[in-house]
Amino acid sequence: MKKIDEDRPAWPMTIAPEKVCYFILKARQFDAKEAPSDEDSSSNPTDDRMIDILEDSSDDPVQEELRSAIWALSVDEQIDLVTLVWLGRGDGTVSEWSSIRRAAADAHNNRTAAYLLGTPLLGDYLEEALSMFGESCQAVENEHL
Repeated sequence: MKKIDEDRPAWPMTIAPEKVCYFILKARQFDAKEAPSDEDSSSNPTDDRMIDILEDSSDDPVQEELRSAIWALSVDEQIDLVTLVWLGRGDGTVSEWSSIRRAAADAHNNRTAAYLLGTPLLGDYLEEALSMFGESCQAVENEHL
């Protein structure tokens, strides 16, 4: 665990900040989708100005990518991701990380992907939690450029 500075806690998780940033990006792509407005549309994409691409559908590739990525995580990483969501939505503070994580571990089951995909503002909660540890996706991007 690296110490950011004296005012920020060390990263206590098994999930890497880069993975969390990936989930933030994908969650925002998923959240940008709209409910289907014309399910019986038989026009071609040019006629409807490509609007259907922004509509949520049962075979949404972003949703499937997120679901697959969540299931590819280890159990500890899944628990960390849920803990970050809870922390980011205000269910506790960084100093309460251990107790929040214990609660997430107790609640862990085989529906983690469905739970996370059903969480409104998932990307915002994850980003807020990252910032509590002095991490940001910008910092991760800069490190990898």
